[in-house]
Amino acid sequence: MVLVGFLQAQNCSNYPASWRHPATAGDFMTLDYYQRIARILEEGKFHLAFFDDRLAMPDRYGDSYIEAVRNGVRVVKMDLTPALTAMGLATRRLGVGATYSTTYYEPFHVARLFATLDLMLGGRAAWNIVTSLNNSEAANFGQREHLGHDPRYDRAEEFMEVVLGHWDSWDDDAIVMDRANGFFADPAKVRRLDHEGQWFRSRGPFTVPRSAQGRPVLIQAGQSGRGQHFAARWADLVFVIYANLDVARKNYRAFKDVVAAAGRDPAEIALAPAIYVVTGETRAIAEDRFAMIDSLAKPIDTLALLSEVLNFDFASKGMDEPFTAEELASISGLQAIRDRVIQLSGKANPTVRDFAEFSGRGRLREMGLFVGTGKEVADQMEEWFTAPACDGFVLAATHMPGAYEDFVRFVVPELQRRGLYHKDYRGATLRENLGLRKPPVGSRPWLKW
Repeated sequence: MVLVGFLQAQNCSNYPASWRHPATAGDFMTLDYYQRIARILEEGKFHLAFFDDRLAMPDRYGDSYIEAVRNGVRVVKMDLTPALTAMGLATRRLGVGATYSTTYYEPFHVARLFATLDLMLGGRAAWNIVTSLNNSEAANFGQREHLGHDPRYDRAEEFMEVVLGHWDSWDDDAIVMDRANGFFADPAKVRRLDHEGQWFRSRGPFTVPRSAQGRPVLIQAGQSGRGQHFAARWADLVFVIYANLDVARKNYRAFKDVVAAAGRDPAEIALAPAIYVVTGETRAIAEDRFAMIDSLAKPIDTLALLSEVLNFDFASKGMDEPFTAEELASISGLQAIRDRVIQLSGKANPTVRDFAEFSGRGRLREMGLFVGTGKEVADQMEEWFTAPACDGFVLAATHMPGAYEDFVRFVVPELQRRGLYHKDYRGATLRENLGLRKPPVGSRPWLKW
């Protein structure tokens, strides 16, 4: 199975209450913090350390940042590139991936950043493709409001054509380095893109040659209908959130069908649900740890993060006031959360309280939750993996870095003993370790040579 560490370059993990945990390290604004985590993940043979990101703090609740800042609800959000570089330099095989938005960045910039990182780390970089979420991010980039759901994906589709076009501008053997004759590279093996589309114009030639793995691994987390089709077309690795095993099994099969319909081999795309794991020497210890960690959450965590991710001010409605059909249709953030709440609540017009309960946002129950000894956690992971309901897992941390230390100590050896998880990396690049082939140059049909 694929294992990914789910990280944030901020004051807490995905679990916003994690900073309140007495064992959470407080030096999250230092190089050492990220390098310690990287070494732990590599000790556990994780394939990838992946950073989620937002381009604004959660200030949609009550149209204010005050409560989010006061309660530390994901308000420190640093640029990811230095953190990735630090982690990559502290390790030899661990892949490193980061989120960069197709809505607020330019394709050439993203292409050059990740191609350069991929070269510097010997082919271990990954890019998580997102379309961003809300009006707060728009405001930070000089826009009045965030693009609607479908236009964001329209822009993202063309964004991908430009990025991949630039990444395929150099042949693998373009650089000759013939010093005696003064011949550096073969111009016939370097091309301009000359892209002109609805959203972007980008000429080239691209300025960064290909890496040992060809190009960075592509990650996507779309779970709406449009998001699934986008992921099926572009992604190598897809992150999801599933409420339970039955939902996971059904959606896993459906997504693989979407991948096949897109003309790709479903076996070449790994699907990994996000989970929390609380483990220990005994089940009683694990349950006590879970109870303490769960008690750290506050209602403001949920409401602030729901407002952020759905681009809707949850302070504007009473807790038991139903959403109107118009309000539900206006949600332009992660529509998969809206759809999940409607499905699990059984209500066409759920209330704010329903969103808080059934989304699990800001709580441990937002994702898959496995509690128990290393053997018991491995039992649950094995059940999901062999169902099949996934190709691996994205492990979020309840506290930093202790959650990863516990997982590597208690769970990884049990997974390895069962033959469910590798005992060592199979190669030098991220693609090799994920079992992905190196993509050939010019394999994309829209490229204009």
